[in-house]
Amino acid sequence: MDTTADELAIRRVLAHYCRGLDRMDKPLSYSVFHPEATAHYIDMYEGSGHGFIDWVWESHGYMERHSHQISNVLVDIDGDTAMSEAYVTVVLWTLPDEQGLQKHIEAKGRYLDRWEKRDNQWAIIERTHVLDMQTARDMDGKGLSKEYVNAESRRDNADPSFELFSNFR
Repeated sequence: MDTTADELAIRRVLAHYCRGLDRMDKPLSYSVFHPEATAHYIDMYEGSGHGFIDWVWESHGYMERHSHQISNVLVDIDGDTAMSEAYVTVVLWTLPDEQGLQKHIEAKGRYLDRWEKRDNQWAIIERTHVLDMQTARDMDGKGLSKEYVNAESRRDNADPSFELFSNFR
């Protein structure tokens, strides 16, 4: 049985997850999880998938920038159920504190997801996040070009990607 289309659909949902978080698109982020999905982010969050998105919204409110990437996606499909392991890298820049200092946080881990296909749409029914490593360091701005610090990236629909994709909808 050829499962190529289903695997591509699952990979697209994972891409939507990153885009939803980085562009602060809550409806897109919610769509990654079935309404009754569970999320286990070991030692960080335990609850529903949608509850996790709400938790992220609050915690990302303390961030100036964030970037999520998923790679090394392994998917096994059995009819309308699937499982996947995907490596994730998250980079966060905090807002400046009272002294103007910011933190650069980088985490690398894996998403262990169980999927269900309903009405021809794949979504996560259970996620376990495994943190493999994390570093945090103070940023002092030295060595960063003005163009890099003031990148055009936006955490909302003012991001240049929205204009690009608007031509296809």
